[in-house]
Amino acid sequence: MKTAGLGKTFEQWRHEIQEEKTKANRWERKFREAQTRNEDLEKSLLESRNERGELKVRVAKLEKSLHQYRNRNTAMELRASLSKIEEMRGKIEELETSLQNCDMRIQLFEANEDRWKEQLNHAQDQVRNRDYIMGEAKTQIREVVDYLQALVVQADILGVKYELESDRRQELALLFKKIKAMSIRAKSYF
Repeated sequence: MKTAGLGKTFEQWRHEIQEEKTKANRWERKFREAQTRNEDLEKSLLESRNERGELKVRVAKLEKSLHQYRNRNTAMELRASLSKIEEMRGKIEELETSLQNCDMRIQLFEANEDRWKEQLNHAQDQVRNRDYIMGEAKTQIREVVDYLQALVVQADILGVKYELESDRRQELALLFKKIKAMSIRAKSYF
């Protein structure tokens, strides 16, 4: 049975609303997963920054030691210190590259997070709109059922009154019985 002016049955509306709710739940879950990944990346970024700071302190100490060794140590010790410094510089460069990559990934996740929020809000708006339309459709159907029930009562009264008088009145009585049957069927939807 189609609703007045809405073009879909009650079951079709209910199914469509359920699908939208499922989509909204799915987007909400993806949003939470993205937030978790974002938090993990921020934690990793903080750890990388801490390690970078520690390495800079170590490099500073090694450079200070190098300066001291220049004054009193042999060329061999000096080469070993230089090697350590170069190794530390290499690690710092790797960490800086890793830090830049983490920053880019965080920016990407933040952009995705905004897009997921928009999609979640859009899905929630669609569910609310469909719920409103379903409520309006139910109200209209109830009004039609009430009207049909009033017609049934009138049809019963007229049917009893005119049932035995003529063919035309018998046709009218038959029509009233059909209206009564439609009213009973309409009640089954509620």
